[in-house]
Amino acid sequence: MEKIAWITDSTCYMEPELIQKYNIHVVPLSVVFGEESYKEGSEITLEQFYARLKTEKELPKTSQPSVGDFYTLYEELKKKYDCGIAVHLSSGISGTYYTSQTAAEMAGFKLTALDSELACYPMSFLLLEGIKVQEEGKSFEEIVDHMKDVIRRLRAYFLVDDLAHLHRGGRLNAAQYLVGSMLQIKPILHFQEKKIVPFEKIRTFKKAKNRIFELFDEDASTGEPIQAGIVHAEALELATDWKTEIESKYPNVKVHISAFGPVIGTHVGPGTIGLTWYKL
Repeated sequence: MEKIAWITDSTCYMEPELIQKYNIHVVPLSVVFGEESYKEGSEITLEQFYARLKTEKELPKTSQPSVGDFYTLYEELKKKYDCGIAVHLSSGISGTYYTSQTAAEMAGFKLTALDSELACYPMSFLLLEGIKVQEEGKSFEEIVDHMKDVIRRLRAYFLVDDLAHLHRGGRLNAAQYLVGSMLQIKPILHFQEKKIVPFEKIRTFKKAKNRIFELFDEDASTGEPIQAGIVHAEALELATDWKTEIESKYPNVKVHISAFGPVIGTHVGPGTIGLTWYKL
């Protein structure tokens, strides 16, 4: 059996203990405040990032890894592994996926890069699914096919609490921001064709949350086993409430709580919470 290296980028937000356990190689993206750049996962903590986000006049920028970052990694990996499988955030919001592929070709490293078509913890789900199938003794092709099937099954919806952050980031013009704020609009976002787009615009946070749970119920009420994840930006108490509510109603659902790290948190803002899931 081929010796497979597992690679991802820092926006998967997988727990350090799992990264270490499965020897997953993580290439970081960066968040940039003015002239100061910080690699996600090693040079700035979640607490430091969100504290600074609240005080900065300008929204930080984000940057993807360079070709050189990936090339250096793949030059090392090809000495120890026969091939690699990489999982990256959606190519519709970052060039990381393409940069990873380009670097592997330059290094002469056999790599299958997978576009998650999403971001955050669903990427970790993909990695863990691939590793599980590998441990079952499946072939490289079977592992990749299984992971692609999981991508097709993944669903994710995000609820943005504060329109001001989207406005500061240039994703809402002044008129949209003013009207949305006056009407208490809480946009539900999702990934469509690899990009983040509005799914529905609903008045009040409670109604928007109920709509997401309604969408989740379509799958959860079937009784089939489901892996779910709640991703939040400085909303741990709310995420915990969501987890308790879901698991008390659906014994077939296992829920994991994760956080939006600095790179994705820059674009969604504090208070954002999302629900992602797939049928096992």
